[in-house]
This record gives sequence, structure tokens and C-alpha cells, in this order.
Amino acid sequence: MSVITGKQYIERVDKLRTEVWIDGKPVVGKISEHPAFKGVMKSQATLYDIQHDAALKEIMTYPSPSTSEPVGMSYLQPKTKEDLVKRREMIQHWARTNNGLMGRSPDYMNTTIMAFASSSELLKGKKNCFPDHLQSFYEYAREHDLSMTHTFIDPQVNRARFYFENKNEPIAAKIVDRNIEGIIVKGAKLLATQGGITDEILVLSGGEMTDEEGGFAFSIPSNSKGLKFICRESFVGGDSTFSYPLSSRFEEMDSMVVFDNVLVPWERVFYYDNSAVANSFQTMSSFQAFVLHQVISRQIVKTEFVLGMVESIIDTINIKEYQHVIEKVSEIIVALETMKALVIKSEVEAKVDKWGFMRPDSTSLLVAINIFPRTYPRFTEIIQLLSASGLMTVPTELAFQSSIRKDLDQYLQSKGNNAEERVKLFRLAWDLTMSPFGTRQTLYERFFFGDPIRLSSQLYQSYNKEPYVERVKEILE
Repeated sequence: MSVITGKQYIERVDKLRTEVWIDGKPVVGKISEHPAFKGVMKSQATLYDIQHDAALKEIMTYPSPSTSEPVGMSYLQPKTKEDLVKRREMIQHWARTNNGLMGRSPDYMNTTIMAFASSSELLKGKKNCFPDHLQSFYEYAREHDLSMTHTFIDPQVNRARFYFENKNEPIAAKIVDRNIEGIIVKGAKLLATQGGITDEILVLSGGEMTDEEGGFAFSIPSNSKGLKFICRESFVGGDSTFSYPLSSRFEEMDSMVVFDNVLVPWERVFYYDNSAVANSFQTMSSFQAFVLHQVISRQIVKTEFVLGMVESIIDTINIKEYQHVIEKVSEIIVALETMKALVIKSEVEAKVDKWGFMRPDSTSLLVAINIFPRTYPRFTEIIQLLSASGLMTVPTELAFQSSIRKDLDQYLQSKGNNAEERVKLFRLAWDLTMSPFGTRQTLYERFFFGDPIRLSSQLYQSYNKEPYVERVKEILE
């Protein structure tokens, strides 16, 4: 096969009839027509269609190593620094269609599977590990242009350092049986973004500290028997792109994934009952380097969008003469250029790993992912501070179609725009920073790659500080 179209993506997901629950009710009929999912599925379909633009073929695709047919560039296993640049350009082209607001656009999971497959040799010869299964699934996903989500977080029952569940009634998803067909999984996992609107779900679980066995990784179709997705409340405010310019198009649902004795066929199991592998594979593989390269590339596009929005607000209400305003915009510029420099640095300082793949510099990307979770909430604050009451005075599209239109035109105009254009801009700012969609975006970026404290600790532990300590010793001696 080859890269799919948006129509094929939607038809494939509709055909699955995945069990999805929202507001206590199962989704019936085509999920692509449900109010909570239709906007984001349409936006995702646009991404797949872009792959078929003849003018963008060299950016979006590359020839399959198996068939020579065009496959998605986000599946490319980079062998050179130029390959890393190609991957970044493709990622950012997709990201600009949604201004980086879709954290689970297909390239994220495509990159994840590519990274795991590129490090599958780590599993070779180890107990209950199947590197050939992982490699086969990567090739299958690449050739069929699969849409994927993933889940790896346990339910937030008890976050004490030492907490052990009753194994007979698991809450966190666990293997409860093994038979000739595969493993049987029961329990739940969080937090599958886009859960229910993808072809597949990748499931990862770490091993327990007190159990030499435990931990697993596999991927299964989203409509597997016994699998269901329980969604949070939808943050789609409505269909109007005037009133809800972002949530109507880019609201990625988050869901709890429940496994009710789900059979995972052996050919889809990557490893199981090996705690050492389960707890080390992500850190020892190229996962972090490649996925952070994708994440930071997207976050750069999102920061560009924030900068454009802030400057538009400044021009609209004419506040550029104030120094504190300029200082706040400069914060965004500094963050943007820092992130851009770090991702380019990761490419320049990339090195070929022991399996022959060009791996971007992890330290540069770890620095970047330590910066963004702290700066993005500040972006939200800056928009609120500069917009002030403008974020409150945001009537809907219906108001402009009513008999009070004359009042709105008179009293909501600005130096830079008429009332309707001004309100459209401020509704955009509101949807990014104050609506349920917007506040979810802030929380999402705070914890996108994990606990910020853990990330800073990882940076500290992995950073080579010894040369600088030696310089201090030298001068003291």
C-alpha cells in the first residue's frame, strides 16, 4: 500500500465500530459524525490529504524500502543529518495546518513506532522479548499508513512511592493469563489522547518493583474484543468556527482505556513478563531522542502561533507604546528562538547510533523539553494580561446575526479592526487560553513528556558536568 487519503482514514475508523463511551452513552453510528469527534477527525483527514499534494511529495513522503511506493516521511529511519532535517520539515508542515495544537497528530505515533523499531535489537536474546514482532509491526504501520494512539499511565489511585494492588482484581492493566493464542490483559490505562478515532492503540506498561515478571508492550486494533474507551467531557464548544475557532477543529479527546480480558495475539506482543526490559526500553532505546525531536518541532510551530496572536492583539487595540507590552512579547521571541536553536543544535550534533541510525542529540532536546512546560503557561498568562477585559467581551457569532448587531458594531470596534473582526480575534485568544479547550492545552503542555521535576532530574543526571568541575579544581590548585 501507500500513503492514505483523509477519506480513507475516516472510512477506516468508522468501519472499526470501536467501543467508545462519552457522557455515559456509547457512540453509535459513524464516530466521524459525532459532535465530539467530527471536527478533529476532519482536521486529521486534512493531514493525510496533504501527503497527496504533488508539490509537497518530496517533503511529505519517501519511497518505501519494501515497495518503492510513497510512505509517510514520519516513518523515515534517518541515516544522515539531512534525513533529520527532512523529518523536521515534514513535521512542521503538518503542524502549521493546526498551529501545533494537535499533540497527537499521526507523526507523533509514527515516530514512536519508528524509534522502537530502530532499537529493536535491544530486545534480541532477552526473555519473553520479540524484536521481530516489533520490526514487523513498524513495517505494517508504515506500509498501511496506520493512525495510532497509545496508553502507558496507570490510573491515579494512590501515588505513594510504594503502592501495591490486589492482583486478583487489578485496577492498572495487567496480564492475567497466557495461553496458546496470546496474553490476556485486564484492568485500565490512562490517558489515550485521540482514543477511539485511530486504527490501533500501542500499550506500554512498566514492571512492578516486587515482581521479576510483569511489564509488557503490544499494539492491537482499537476495536479488539473487550477493549473500550471511556472519554472525558467533550470540550467542543460548538460547530461555529467564529465562536469556537479552535475547539471546533482541534479538540483531541482524552480517554481511559479499559481492558476486559482482552486477548493480545502473540504476533502483536513486543515483550512481556520482563520487568527489566519494561522499565528500561524507553530510556535505552532511541525513543526519547526521536520523539523529542518531533515534539519540539511541533512546539516551535505552536510558539510561532502564540507570537502571531499576541502581536495581532497589540496591533488591534494599539498598545505597542507601553514598555511592559514589548517586554512580554520579547519573552515569547526569546522562547521561540531558543527552541529553534536547540532543535537545530540537536541535528548538527547528531551521531550515528550502534544500529546505524542518525540520532539527534538528546541533551539539546532535554533542555528544550525542560523549557517549554514552563514557558507555555506563561504564554497563556501574557495573552490574558495583554487582552484584559477583551477576553470577557466576546459575543458569539449568533449575536452578530441578531438585532443587536448595530450596538456591537459601535461599541466593540477597535483602532485596528471593525467589531466583528476584533471579536473574532479575541474569541481565538479566549479559545486558546480560557475555554475548556484552552485550559486543557495548558495542562497538556505542562505534562506532555512527563513530570517537569522528573525531566529536570533526568537532565541533571545525564548532563556531563565533570569538565566544568575540573576547571574549578584547576584554579583552586
